[in-house]
Formats: sequence, C-alpha cells, structure tokens
Amino acid sequence: MLTESTIEKLRILTESAKYDVSCSSSGTVRSGKKGMVGNTVGGVGICHSFADDGRCISLLKVMLTNYCMYDCAYCVNRRTNDIKRATLSVSELEEIVMEFYRRNYIEGLFLSSGVVRNPDYTMERLVRIAKDLRTIHRFNGYIHLKSIPGASRELVNEAGLYADRMSVNIEIPKEESLKLLAPEKDHKSVYQPMKFIMQGVLENKEDRKHLKHVPRFVPAGQSTQMIVGATAETDKDILTLSSALYGQPTMRRVYYSGYVSVNTYDPRLPILKQPPLVRENRLYQADWLMRFYQFKVDEIVDDAHEQLDLDVDPKLAWALRHPEQFPVDINKDDYERILRVPGIGVKSALLIVNSRRFNRITSYHLKKMGVVMKKAKYFITCGELTNLFSGPIIGVNEIQPERLRPLLLSSKQKKEMNERKQLTFDFGD
Repeated sequence: MLTESTIEKLRILTESAKYDVSCSSSGTVRSGKKGMVGNTVGGVGICHSFADDGRCISLLKVMLTNYCMYDCAYCVNRRTNDIKRATLSVSELEEIVMEFYRRNYIEGLFLSSGVVRNPDYTMERLVRIAKDLRTIHRFNGYIHLKSIPGASRELVNEAGLYADRMSVNIEIPKEESLKLLAPEKDHKSVYQPMKFIMQGVLENKEDRKHLKHVPRFVPAGQSTQMIVGATAETDKDILTLSSALYGQPTMRRVYYSGYVSVNTYDPRLPILKQPPLVRENRLYQADWLMRFYQFKVDEIVDDAHEQLDLDVDPKLAWALRHPEQFPVDINKDDYERILRVPGIGVKSALLIVNSRRFNRITSYHLKKMGVVMKKAKYFITCGELTNLFSGPIIGVNEIQPERLRPLLLSSKQKKEMNERKQLTFDFGD
C-alpha cells in the first residue's frame, strides 16, 4: 500500500523528470508469458505516445532521486538550486511500478536519476531496480533506463540485460560549451557508456546466431538528447553531430529539447521568454529527412545556411534553394527523386512508384494518395496539372523561388512573420 509520504516523493520526482524528452516508442515487442506480469504490445511502451493501432501508451517517467552532485547551469536539479528534494528507496520504486501497473495506470517505466556519491553508486541502484522488476516481480513491460555518464562497463552491461532501451544524454553538442555550463562534465564520460551499449548489442547479436536462448541485450537500442538554444551552437553543429550518431548501428533516436529557462539567475544562460519550440520542430523535421528521406546533412544545412529556416520546413527550404532539381516527372522519375518533392512523403512516394506500373498517375490520384498538392504542384509534372481557373500551373522554374515562397506559407505563418517584422525597429544613424 502506497503511503502519503511515498506519493509526495513521487510527485516531486516526476516533476523533476519532465525535462528529459529522450523517451519514445520502444521499438520492441515483448509478448505476454506464463508466470510474468505485463507485456509490450505493438513494439511501444512510452508515456503519452501512440501505438501502431492508435492507442495512447503510458509509462511512469520518474527519477530515483533529484539530489545531484553536479551543478549544471541548465538543469533544474543542479546542486545549488533551492528546490524540494526527495529520494525513493529501491523497494518503494518497485512497489510504485507494480501498483501502478496493476491499476492499469502505466505499461512501462522510464527511470533516470541525479548522480549521488559517484556514478557507479547511482547506476548500481538503477540496475538493481530493473533486475528486481524482471526477476522478483516478474514484470514483463517496457523499461527504459538512463545510463549514468562515467558508470563502469560491468554495470552498463548488467543493465542491458533487463532494459528494453538505454540512453545517455549528450545535452550540449560541443565540449567547450558543455565545459562552460557544466564544468564537472565532459563528453568522454557520455560517449564511453554509449560505446559499451553498442558493443554489448553487437556481441549479443552474434551470440544469438549460435545460441537461440541467449537473453536479449537492450533490444530497442539506445537514444540521446541535446538541448537546443542554451548555447551558441548552430543547427549545422547539432545536425552534424546527429548524423555522426546515426552512423552507429545501435543509435535509434536523437531527441532535441528546446531550452527552458529554469535557472534565469545564471548569467551564462540566455534569457528566453519561451522555449525555441519552432526551432526544435524544424530540427526534428531535418532529423526525419536524414533518417527516412536519404538527405545528407550538408544538403539540409551548409556554411551559407547554418540555421534552419523557421518559416518553412527543411525539405521545402532545400527545394527552393535548388530549383534546378525540378520539375520531377511523377510517371517517369525514380523513387529517390520523387521522395525529394515537397508535399510527398515516404508512403505516398512508394504508392506512386508501385501504382504507375498499372496506370498513368494524375493529380487526382496524387490527392488520393495523400500528397499535399498545395506544395507539390510547383515541383512536379504529370501532364494535366491546372489551377482553379483551368490554367496551367507555373512551376518553380518559371516563378523565382523568392516569389514562390510566400505562396506556400499559410495565413498563420504570414501573420507571425509580420508580427516579427513589426517588433524590429531601425532608427538609422
């Protein structure tokens, strides 16, 4: 039975955990087993996300303790902050997870912690919780563990036997910026456990080729998080690092968290009225282009365009910068070229390539396939594109990109652009 004291500690520690966004769908299926409690349905087990069948999935996102030996400028749980502190014992947290699961509140656990005493001491407690849930309480749901930077390989390897996914947060893309805001940390302590996890996964895959019943090691891979807007790194810096991370075989997701001004008194930090949510969204869109649309990072951002365009999505921004790549013939060009057309996604591009084998594709078919014709019509040809007055569509090569750009913005975007302009005053000399 959960006591009032335990519930109060839980309230404090779930509030402290809300700034970590590096949890998402697990990418693993853990089916129900006789004698076990719970399962991971549809390969997901995440707080306020959605399964493949549209169900909302919940997981308990909590810290073991919000006491921390580090004094990171960007963190609400930094050592010098005057906030409510709490620590759950191992048995308390295990009781909470099982009690919440039995009440159908959650389908999994996302567990992180402040660092107390030393990384190994903290990591050992996290591992013990995951191990007890699996072996004593027979919990078979999703578990995402945060690996503590600087923890030993032995503890990371043991954690991987019980967790579906593990993550180590980079936080700040460049080491010099990290040293400015968190002098007690360095990138080596972050990349080392990442390497341990990667090696463990690859070794486990080899072992399972020869021995079928070898326990799985971090079957859903690993993830990480970077803070956006706390330091002077450009979008090019962030995406270049993300691209390198995705080059690792076990890195599933890089998350981008718009900086929230939780420590406004620290002069090292920028003063922001609100988190840079639009920039965060553009980074996720660019990340999607690298992962699923075959874009290279230097196509999305380069020395002349180090920041992503906040008014249009990265794919449309690339198309406007490269009108020579268009128009794309929907009925003749290959999948890779079609995939680069603004308004055409992965599913619709596959439908186009598969359907045109049986019939000529028209704009009617494109709309049925889910193509956003408002964008795509300026970058494609399919023989009968017309405007509202039955006139031919004038493409990006006929209209200069700077003239086409306003036509592709929504009324809301135009209003926001005008408001930004009105806030800029030029008084001359």
